[in-house]
Amino acid sequence: MQRFIAVLTVCLVSPLALATTPEPRDLIIQAMNHWRGTTSYSEITMTIHRPDWQRSMSMVCWTRGDKTTLVRITEPKKDAGNGTLTKDNNMWTFSPKINRIIKVPSSMMNQSWMGSDFSNKDISKSTDIVDQYDHTLLETRQQDGHMVYLIQSVPHEDAAIVWGKEILVIRDDYVLLEQQFWDQDGILVKTMKAREIKMMGGRTVASIVRMSKQETAEEWTEMSVQKIQFNINIDDSLFTLSNLRNPRQ
Repeated sequence: MQRFIAVLTVCLVSPLALATTPEPRDLIIQAMNHWRGTTSYSEITMTIHRPDWQRSMSMVCWTRGDKTTLVRITEPKKDAGNGTLTKDNNMWTFSPKINRIIKVPSSMMNQSWMGSDFSNKDISKSTDIVDQYDHTLLETRQQDGHMVYLIQSVPHEDAAIVWGKEILVIRDDYVLLEQQFWDQDGILVKTMKAREIKMMGGRTVASIVRMSKQETAEEWTEMSVQKIQFNINIDDSLFTLSNLRNPRQ
């Protein structure tokens, strides 16, 4: 009788226990949705630091869903008006100096954006990691009163991905604490870390993130969010090439 009860308990409890263990792919999707919302508007300062110099740029950013982003530089004056539009896995840049819109080819998506340590793909917030990677939950731990999940994401064999793997650290409130980028030889290349977390726009977000390369730790780029709003009304005309060239908002 006792053995029957024990077996029955395992049958009843185990599925519930498994159900409470989050799927790593779902965690990544939730983290991306948490940062972007249905739509979002943010004001950000980007600081590029090098051992012998440092410069900052202010920008505004709009997003819609997981495939549409517009970023526009507002300061300093010499960079103001530069913009980047990402839509349906395509990216375009606009430079007022040459008054031209240039489509960024896929071969350049991993190149530096505006001379920073963030790549064009980082700025586009590409969802490739959701659909073109396999995800494994490596570790679950308690940290600062939260459950934290360590996820390894390895691209599919036929995926056109430059990285050998990525490691993500996501909190139970879907704040992305860290993202590591490893090359095909298993060497860590660069890391993005949340350096400040606070309540903004009605939710807890990483308000300051730093991207740095492993070989040159003294060189880094920080994105500091001054303002962010989620789930706002955005006109369709905002995410157009016409608006990229001649801003109406």
